[in-house]
Amino acid sequence: MKRRGLSVLSAVILILAGCSSYYIPESEPALSDRTMSAFLPNETGTEEPARTGPYSPESGTIEAFTGDAAVSGAAPLNPQIIVAADLHYLAKELTDFGQAFEEMADREEGKMVPYIWEITDAFLDEVTDIAPQTLILCGDLTLEGEKYSHEALAQKLERVEKAGTDVVVIPGNHDINNVNASRYQGTSRSPAERTTPEQFAQIYAAYGYGEAVSRDPASLSYIFQTKDGTWLAMLDSCQYENQALTGGVVRAETLKWLDEQLEEAALQRRNVIAVAHHNLLDESRIFEQDCTIEHAEELEEVLSRNGVALFLSGHLHVQHYKEAAEYGIQEVVTGSLAISPCQYGVLRCFGPESYYYYTDMVDVTAWAQRKDNPDTRLQDFRSYADAYLQEIYYNHANEMLAEMGIVGEERMLMCEYYAMLNVYAIAGRANLLRQAALESEAYDLWKNYGGTTTESMYLWEILDDAVCDYNVLRR
Repeated sequence: MKRRGLSVLSAVILILAGCSSYYIPESEPALSDRTMSAFLPNETGTEEPARTGPYSPESGTIEAFTGDAAVSGAAPLNPQIIVAADLHYLAKELTDFGQAFEEMADREEGKMVPYIWEITDAFLDEVTDIAPQTLILCGDLTLEGEKYSHEALAQKLERVEKAGTDVVVIPGNHDINNVNASRYQGTSRSPAERTTPEQFAQIYAAYGYGEAVSRDPASLSYIFQTKDGTWLAMLDSCQYENQALTGGVVRAETLKWLDEQLEEAALQRRNVIAVAHHNLLDESRIFEQDCTIEHAEELEEVLSRNGVALFLSGHLHVQHYKEAAEYGIQEVVTGSLAISPCQYGVLRCFGPESYYYYTDMVDVTAWAQRKDNPDTRLQDFRSYADAYLQEIYYNHANEMLAEMGIVGEERMLMCEYYAMLNVYAIAGRANLLRQAALESEAYDLWKNYGGTTTESMYLWEILDDAVCDYNVLRR
């Protein structure tokens, strides 16, 4: 693995994830077992919880939310919905894996671009094995909106549909009219064909757009009905008229259409789940700009007035959830599938305001073993992916603190502290470290030396927010 140096600005906007053993980068200052023990979870208090839910497809029947005969009685339907976000898939045909590709992958800061094909295939194998009623992909399906990448991904999704699972997608800010769409050959990066909104809907016609109960004339939003009668309000929150923008918005025309659809859902006694790429709520005080939908309070009011209690999103690359104080809507943000720990959400709904959500991790290593893949990194992929992330955070802190003149063991301890808290926080599990982190010598060092730097402000935000495990939500 190459050493990576980051500017302060680029590291602040890193949205990564990972949560296993700490990686010791091959750089100075070196880490030590003594400093690691200052804030690692102890053996008795904070072991990692199992990533599995208490329910199984064999546990019984599901309660119908509508009068549909298809969901009454002892139906063999698996009531699970799987939610994945931010795949950032790249078609293999767009690269020869040469120098230009390697340089791009190094700049992606956490996305496992060199292994995106293995992650995607392992994930789709798991979905096929689980056989949920629906797979939701809530945006950033491709690396930079390459048309060829969309087509390649759509082809991969065919086997999930053929196995009996409905696949529904919504675009993310990377997916449409993206000027960064590229191919990587040798030492050169050249433009690749972008994807228009019309092409997006055409490519994914079999994954929501061609099966919609209703399509919004003003955007790529639509309503999809699941096998159990639930309506998914798939909301296009992206801006791509001239070129792809990072921030999100749901326009007035779409809000009017949504209001009409939700009124119809109420008449039909449909359970409704809203889905978008961008966030409905300010999930982080650090990452509000370009993450939360503009004028989101108007969307909240429409959803609340029509009894929608659950909102699913991605974009942030952070595992998180939050409840709207005024309207009572709960939003679950599923972390990026392309970033360690490469996890996805599993959702079960038992009524309009009763559901259970938890995450699971893609087992890339098990997939590699089944495929007899000899790549040694795949043989222990979780450790490799976490090492990749933690090196990025460690090296960023090391660079920043060196510029401040902090040296020796103090810098080492501060770097380790910064890396560990970031990695656990973005995996949604900083609660495991919070108490030990507050009692650590490194906490005082950051208070003394960090001052009002952006990095220290982010650390305080992590500690303030580390009140629970954001990988499990029951209502």
